[in-house]
Amino acid sequence: MPPFTVLHVCMGNICRSPMAERLLSLAVGGRLARRAVDPARAEALVHSHSAGTGGWHAGEEMNPPAARQVVTRGGTVDGFAARKLRSDHIDAADLVLTATADQQEYVVALRPDAASRTFVLGEFGRLLAVLDPAMLPAAEATADALHARGVALVEAAHVSRQGTTPLATDDLDDPWGRGDQCFSRVADEIEETVHPLAAVLLP
Repeated sequence: MPPFTVLHVCMGNICRSPMAERLLSLAVGGRLARRAVDPARAEALVHSHSAGTGGWHAGEEMNPPAARQVVTRGGTVDGFAARKLRSDHIDAADLVLTATADQQEYVVALRPDAASRTFVLGEFGRLLAVLDPAMLPAAEATADALHARGVALVEAAHVSRQGTTPLATDDLDDPWGRGDQCFSRVADEIEETVHPLAAVLLP
């Protein structure tokens, strides 16, 4: 039950998935502000968190270039610590967004019953663009209403993708060890999905 829970997954949980985690929270806060609702309520309505398929960086802070992208876009990196993906993280998620198709396969192999709510980030962004929000439950800034709308959105996206497969362009490049320009591009690509997601949840 509420809040609507989004789990972001990448490899080491210090670059792509943490950026997605914090940029989605920032986007939800922005949508709340447009409704004259305190953006600090974002976490109570949408729980955005992340994990990595590998545990090499468990306990570490976000990679500095990734942290810079979050902060310069208005977000915060406070309290972040990398962690390895566990089955219970998947079980508790209403939506799982992975950086790549390989990670999507990893999640589904770990929890086959999560297949219908696990998407590559870019794939989910493409599906959002063609879904009709009018088909979803009413949009209200309450935990119950937003949870119902989010779950219905994920179900609609799953139905919409039947008979298709993710595109190679849906994957996020791994920016680890690369410069700020690469991190900026990846953060832009993340926002291309998390901004529309927030806008559909809270129009």
